[in-house]
Order: sequence, then C-alpha cells, then structure tokens
Amino acid sequence: MAQDIPLAEITLRRYEKPYSMEKRELVKRICLSLGFLQPGDGRDVIVDVLMVLEEARKNKKQLTSDEIKKKVEENRQKHNLEMKGIAESNIRRQLKRLHDIMLVDKKENLYNISEFSSLSEIFSSKIEKFLVPQCIERVKEYLAELEK
Repeated sequence: MAQDIPLAEITLRRYEKPYSMEKRELVKRICLSLGFLQPGDGRDVIVDVLMVLEEARKNKKQLTSDEIKKKVEENRQKHNLEMKGIAESNIRRQLKRLHDIMLVDKKENLYNISEFSSLSEIFSSKIEKFLVPQCIERVKEYLAELEK
C-alpha cells in the first residue's frame, strides 16, 4: 500500500535578480527560493543557520549545534532581530532540513556545508542534476499511469 509520505521534496521559487543586497537578505532569498521559508514568514532562523554554516565553510570548519546556536544568537543581535526560534531543538530541526536537501553534512554531531563546497556547486550537482530530475520523472510516471 502506497503511503502519502514523500521520498524527496523540493520547492523552488523565482525572484528578481539579486542586485546589491546585503548578505543576510541574499541568504534569505536563497532560503525563500529553495522553499525553506514561506513568503512573509517571520520565523527565519534558518537564514542565520545557513549564514553561520556558510561562514564556517570558508574556513573549512565543522561546528556543533551548540556553536551554531551561539553564532546564530550573535548574528540575530547584530541585525537587531528578535530572538525567536533559537532554541537548540529548533536549531537542530533547521540543520536536519538542510541535511535532508543535501546542503549540510553531519558527522559525529559536527555540521558543515556539504564537502565544504560552494552552495552553487551543491545546488548544481545535488539538487539541479540529481533531486529535481528524479522528482520530475516520478511525476511523469504518475501521469502515464493516469493515462492508462
């Protein structure tokens, strides 16, 4: 019996070109574009999590969830944002979301951007060339089955 639990899931959105945006706004658009945030969503701690991991990637540094939480708090203070969604359990949930879409690796409770690659490389190789075609192919299989 088939279950209604997806094997993989991705949401893609298209926004205007990224002309002269501040870094946090740019990362927020990436999160919106990849479906991590809904338009108008005030709960945007995933933006800070991704920013922290991107900064660590540049130094090829792995971080614990506690280190990520501390850096997220610093980042939110720096940008005068409310301290909502910064509980460690929520930080780990956001890390799992990033891990599930293959942007983040986890090994022995240490997190890093996948293989310390750039996000554009990861998007191209793991999402654009791997995940999206599989999703499209499965939709085509359902459509073909419907036509029988």
